Amino acid sequence: MKTLPMALSHPILLPTFHHPNPPTFSSIKLKPFPLFRSHVPPARFTPISASASETAVAEEDTPPPPQPEKLGVVVKAMEKPRLVLKFIWMEKNIGIALDQMVPGHGTIPLSPYYFWPRKDAWEELKELLESKPWISQKQMIILLNQATDIINLWQQSGGNLS
Repeated sequence: MKTLPMALSHPILLPTFHHPNPPTFSSIKLKPFPLFRSHVPPARFTPISASASETAVAEEDTPPPPQPEKLGVVVKAMEKPRLVLKFIWMEKNIGIALDQMVPGHGTIPLSPYYFWPRKDAWEELKELLESKPWISQKQMIILLNQATDIINLWQQSGGNLS
């Protein structure tokens, strides 16, 4: 008697039947599964007794044989993570924070909120940006200019959103 490998003889890995007459599957007829499905009705057949001219007309009416569907894969370009300034607009303060948005994954906070004029939020943001070597000089300048514009807008409005 041959012995089965451990994985095949292990009682948990193999299904067991505790029925006196285990089920058999001889009554199940399997049909081959077509790889390509066609939505075109089957071609019409011409009768054997038809003349040559009738056969030519019948062949012209017959749609061409179905072509297999061509499947394509569309690869969307990965969006790069973006640095985003967040603001809390209040009557006596404005808060500025830096987040990183990773498409498909969410937002990662990179800083706490720095509040102006309580502290010099612009200077604190600048120090944070300089401490991140992966943030380019160009990105740093753009973010600091945006922060300056929002702080100036807040000052001009006196803290009012209207």
